[in-house]
Amino acid sequence: MSDSKPVIAVRDLTKTYAMGAVEVRALRGVSLVVERGDFVAIMGASGSGKSTLMNILGCLDAPTSGQYLLDGVDVRGLDETELAYVRNRKIGFVFQSYNLIPRTSAIANVELPLMYGGMKKAERHRIASLALEAVGLSDRLDHLPSELSGGQQQRVAVARALATRPAMILADEPTGNLDSASTKEVLDIFARLNARGRTIVLITHEHDVAAYAKRVIRLRDGLVMSDTVERERVSA
Repeated sequence: MSDSKPVIAVRDLTKTYAMGAVEVRALRGVSLVVERGDFVAIMGASGSGKSTLMNILGCLDAPTSGQYLLDGVDVRGLDETELAYVRNRKIGFVFQSYNLIPRTSAIANVELPLMYGGMKKAERHRIASLALEAVGLSDRLDHLPSELSGGQQQRVAVARALATRPAMILADEPTGNLDSASTKEVLDIFARLNARGRTIVLITHEHDVAAYAKRVIRLRDGLVMSDTVERERVSA
């Protein structure tokens, strides 16, 4: 895709869930743009719509109405096979719970999306090694998740997200299970990756975490209440 196209372009997204006879409007017309190389935090309290928006941005759910262009592609026109490709190649997911395979080494965990994409063993091993080096874990390639701290496990998850060279990294409460030292460790990595041109979208309810981003988008009751470019940013 052309670098001139935004990574995310969302227009008038709505999402309505049926809860028995009651309809719940999780999103009420959300519009936003994330340019290539941006670092955006999406904030909101429980029930604000941020988790619903994250699922739509991650192509894990579809909106009731509205348009979502990911890296210039309208995802509404994609079938399940194409959506699976987009999730594997265009989006690098980082979740609160790490989602590592327990009895599998760090490097094998990072290789997984590359293996699913059909990449040959030698090449995926090379790319996974570089991704782990980028997050400071080149000396932990053969360690199991149980042999790593929480912060190190999350760094493996970040490396796995990087491995496919995605259009963006989508991180959902990535420091929710970490202590303060590990939180800073992981967020510093996000800041360094962004400084090298990576596009990062971070879902959080914590102000200290959002302070690492260049922009903070605040949701309330399914609407964008503010979209602020931060004047100061936590130094990595």
